[in-house]
Amino acid sequence: MAEYDYIIVGAGSAGCVLANRLTEDGTATVLLLEAGGRDTNPMIHIPVGYAKTLKDPKVNWLYETEVDATSGDRAHVWPRGKVLGGSSSINGLLYVRGQAADYDNWAQAGCTGWSFADVLPYFRRAEGNERLGSDPLHGGDGPLNVSDITEHHPVSDAVIKAGVEAGLPFNDDCNGASQDGISYFQLTVKNGRRWSAAMAYLRPALPRQNLSLVTEAQAERVLIEHGRATGVRYAVGGSSVVAKARREVILSGGAVNSPQLLELSGIGDPAVLRPAGIEIRVAAPGVGANLQDHYVVSLQYRLKDCVSVNELSRGWRLVREGLRYATMRKGLLTMSAAHVQAYIRTRPGLDGPDVQYHILPATVDVEKFTTKQIWELERLPGLTMAACQLRPESRGSIHVKSADPLARPAIRPNYLSDQLDRDTIVAGLTWGRLLSTQPALKPYLVGEMMPGPDAPSDADLLTYAQQAGTTIYHPVGTCAMGRAGDRQAVVDPELRVRGVDGLRVVDASVMPRLVSGNTNAPTIMIAEKASDLIRAAAKARLAA
Repeated sequence: MAEYDYIIVGAGSAGCVLANRLTEDGTATVLLLEAGGRDTNPMIHIPVGYAKTLKDPKVNWLYETEVDATSGDRAHVWPRGKVLGGSSSINGLLYVRGQAADYDNWAQAGCTGWSFADVLPYFRRAEGNERLGSDPLHGGDGPLNVSDITEHHPVSDAVIKAGVEAGLPFNDDCNGASQDGISYFQLTVKNGRRWSAAMAYLRPALPRQNLSLVTEAQAERVLIEHGRATGVRYAVGGSSVVAKARREVILSGGAVNSPQLLELSGIGDPAVLRPAGIEIRVAAPGVGANLQDHYVVSLQYRLKDCVSVNELSRGWRLVREGLRYATMRKGLLTMSAAHVQAYIRTRPGLDGPDVQYHILPATVDVEKFTTKQIWELERLPGLTMAACQLRPESRGSIHVKSADPLARPAIRPNYLSDQLDRDTIVAGLTWGRLLSTQPALKPYLVGEMMPGPDAPSDADLLTYAQQAGTTIYHPVGTCAMGRAGDRQAVVDPELRVRGVDGLRVVDASVMPRLVSGNTNAPTIMIAEKASDLIRAAAKARLAA
C-alpha cells in the first residue's frame, strides 16, 4: 500500500496544474491518477486534430445524456477528455476568461476570495500571452501559451467588418477590460502545436522524483475513516489498488466524474444513493445538482467566390495544407474550432454581453452533428455562425445510476427549460441574421441554409433551436462552492468538501455559476488558486 502526501484524481486541466504546483518545491509527494492514457495520439497535438479527437473513444469519454425533453426529445453526446490533459487535449483551443462580473458575482454570493480582483493574479500567473503579455490584465511568462491565429480568412475578415457595421466595437482583447465586441479568437497554441495543460504543466513536472503518475487507473471510491478522506481505491491492470493520502485527496475529474466519484464514495443526496445501493457516508444534496452548460445553436450560410474550410479539407488542397503545416506551421492544420468571436447584448439594461458567437468559414452536416456530434464537413463553401447564451438559468443534474464505478452516470442537462434562456437564444439568432445582412458580407453570401426561409418568426427560431442545438462542451457546477449554511454548496470557498476532512474538489464542477465564455482558462485559474490554498493549509498544519 503506497502512501503520498496528496492524491489527485484526474490528470485533466486542473489535475495537471495541481501536479505541477504541489511538487515544484520538492517538499510533498503526489500521486496523480488518470483513467485515460498518455497523450501520444498525434491528432491531439495538431490543432485541427480536434475534429478527430472529439469523436475518438480512445481519448474521449463520449458521454451521452438522457433524452432531453427541453431540446427536442434528443440525447446529446458530451465529449470529455479521457487522456493526459483531459479536455484541454481535445477541445477547440479557444482562450476565453469570461467577464469580470462573473467572478464578482461568485464573491457576492458568498464565495469569499473569488472576486475578479482575487482571481486575476492567477489568470496572469497561468498565462503566457505572446501579444498581450505586458498588459496589466495579462501574463507574459506563464506556462499556458496563448497566441493569435496565424492566418486570417477573407470571409472571417468580412464577418468582423460586418460586426462593426452592425454596431459592435472591434475589440482585439475580449479578455481585457471589456468583453463587448468582435475579433479573432486567441488560442492555446505554441509554435503551431496545441498547448494543453499536459504540455504546459504536466510534462515539465514529470521528471520530478516526488511526482508519481498512473494512467489507465479508474478511481472506484474515496476511502473515508472517522470523517476524514484517507486515500483512494482504484483499478489498474485488472487489479484493485489502495493508495493512502497523508494530507489530502483532491478530485479533479471535471463536472461529470467528480460528482460521480463523490456519490460512489457515499457523499451525496440520500435520495440518489439509496436506490443505487450505496452506503451513505455524508448527506450532501448538492452533489450532482446545479448542472449548467452552454447550449449552442448554429446559423449556416452558403458562400460564393471564395474557398472555405470545407474545400481546404479534402483532395489536393488538403495535401497542400499538410505540407504548409509541416514546413511552416501555418494553414488549415493550425485552425481552431472557430475563427471569430462576437459578444453581444440582446436587450437594453444588461451590464455585459449575454450571447457569444463562434464563427468559422465552414459548415458541417447539421443532422449528423446534432444527433451524433459527427463533424463531417460539406463539399460546397459555407459559413457557420453559432450562438450560445452566456449565463443560462436552466439547471440539470448528473447522478450515478448504480454502485458500479464503470457504469456511466445519468446526465440530465434540461437545456432551455427556463423561459429567459429560450428568449435569449432566439434573440441571439435574430442578431446573427442581422449580421448576415451587412454590406461587408454581401460579396460572399448566397443565402441562409439553416434554419432557412422556413423559419421566419421567433416561434420558428425557438423550434429550430430546440431541434438543432447542442452542447458546446462547457458543463460546470455539479460540486458547487458556496457559503456556510448553503445546503446546495458541496465545497466551501477553499474548495474543501463539506462534511469530510482532507478532501477537496478542484475543477470546473466547483463553479457556482457558469462563466461568460469558454471554460478551460477559468478551470486552469481555479487550479492555480487552489494550489496556493492547499499549500497554505499544509503550512498552517505544520505551524500548529
